[in-house]
Amino acid sequence: MPDTIRLSGATVNAPDAIALARFYALITHGAAKGNSRWATVTGPNGHIAFQQVDDFRPPAWPAGGTPMHLDFFVDDLAATNARVLAAGAHRFEFQPNSDHCFVYSDPAGHPFCLSTWDLAQIDLETDGT
Repeated sequence: MPDTIRLSGATVNAPDAIALARFYALITHGAAKGNSRWATVTGPNGHIAFQQVDDFRPPAWPAGGTPMHLDFFVDDLAATNARVLAAGAHRFEFQPNSDHCFVYSDPAGHPFCLSTWDLAQIDLETDGT
């Protein structure tokens, strides 16, 4: 069908694309490839692309209108907390959902979450729009 649109992935702006791809490859046991201008990380459940942006400015969280963040499903918050901190993440002081989710910043300052809620399994009712 010529008018088909498929979700392919997400691209995250970064000061150094391959450095950020390597961080996410490390925490997800994925594989990073590319260069400082364009890179991807591929893991067992998908991929994320990264593009270098001149004059990159990290988003502000929780205030500042953060346009998006990445969510990662985990089985054990304590164990994965230790892994991402060792890889270079920073855990934010403000944790709005700490019963099931911890919020971090990656080395470039993007917020991301480790959550015991699997977004693929959440049953949301929609109005079809």
